[in-house]
Amino acid sequence: MGFADVDVIRRLLNESRTWAFVGLGDNPAREVYTQARLLQQRGKRIIPVHPSGATVLGERGYTSLAEIPPEEGPLDVVGVYRRAEHAGAAVDEAIAVGARAVWLPLDVVDEAAARRAQEAGLDVVMDRCPAVEWALRR
Repeated sequence: MGFADVDVIRRLLNESRTWAFVGLGDNPAREVYTQARLLQQRGKRIIPVHPSGATVLGERGYTSLAEIPPEEGPLDVVGVYRRAEHAGAAVDEAIAVGARAVWLPLDVVDEAAARRAQEAGLDVVMDRCPAVEWALRR
C-alpha cells in the first residue's frame, strides 16, 4: 500500500478544519513549524502537540493528543512530525483519541502503523508533504 491516495489527500486538504501537529514546538526553523503555519494561513485550525506544551503560532499547545480537551473539537487530521521510529506511538495515540486521519510527512514511513490506522477506520497519508500536495491538488 502506498498511502498516498489522491482522493484522500484532496479531501483532507479541502474538507478538514482542525489539524493537530505532533512534534510542533516553537522553533521556526523546523519543518513542522513551516507546515503548520502554511495550513494555518490557509484557514486550518492548528493544535501544537509537543512535550513542552508551548503556545505556537498563537495556538495553545498540549503535551499529548490525549491532553487535548473535547471542547477543542474533533481532530480531523493528526500530522505526525516525529522520526519514523517514533511515529507508530503517535499514530496509535491518534487512533485512541478518535482522530479522523493521520498524515505522516516526507521520509516518515511506518507501514505497520499506517495499516493499524487504516484498519481502525482512519484515513492515512504517508510520505507526502502537505505544502507540495496543496500546490498539486488543491
